[in-house]
Amino acid sequence: MREVIFDTETTGLDPKTGDRMVEIGCVEMIGRVETGRTFHAYYNPERDMPAAAEAVHGLSAKFLSSKPLFADTFGELLEFLGDAPLVAHNAGFDFGFLNAELTRIGRVPIAMDRMIDTVAIARKKHPGAKLSLDALCSRYGVDRSHRVKHGALLDAELLAQVYVELTGGRQIGLELSAEAVPANLDPAEGKSSDGYPFTSAAAPVRSRAPRLHSPSAEELARHAEFVAGINNAVWTR
Repeated sequence: MREVIFDTETTGLDPKTGDRMVEIGCVEMIGRVETGRTFHAYYNPERDMPAAAEAVHGLSAKFLSSKPLFADTFGELLEFLGDAPLVAHNAGFDFGFLNAELTRIGRVPIAMDRMIDTVAIARKKHPGAKLSLDALCSRYGVDRSHRVKHGALLDAELLAQVYVELTGGRQIGLELSAEAVPANLDPAEGKSSDGYPFTSAAAPVRSRAPRLHSPSAEELARHAEFVAGINNAVWTR
């Protein structure tokens, strides 16, 4: 199954009050494995950049002033996204900004049923723990030493690694056969009983032919002799 992990950077916290998306980074995964395909773009927000936002991602109004408008290049982004499920950390925030940009130019927003929120998954898996991307990177040993400031593509790449750990870790795809599907998975729905999407029947067959474990005649005779020698056995009472 193809999935796209993405992250955005913005001018603030609320698109309803005029904040805009200024950067987006996307990472393609198939069967929870990164394919190497990515998408990255900056956008001119046509407004100022608040100091608090610039302190987070380092993108100044001057830098962004030479970048294209979302309205002029959105087609490239939508082509990359395709119809894949979209994975983001605190996904409601990123979906809100992406859909606000699409709505602003008269395009159909992305359906919310395509949203997969890694914060929600982490909260269920690690109740009471810190759920920031930094905290999850530390928990799973994902190297973030090069993350000086937030960056959409860098954060999407980190999240892709965290997402794999949250949904099965490095053992994904090690089923005993290509037909094997864990009991809590529903292939018809494409989700587990926990509500997480999954990829089934994607791994090559790794199982060996089963060994025969029936006892030989000699082993049966030795067992009968052993049992007969037990004094006052419970099964004889």
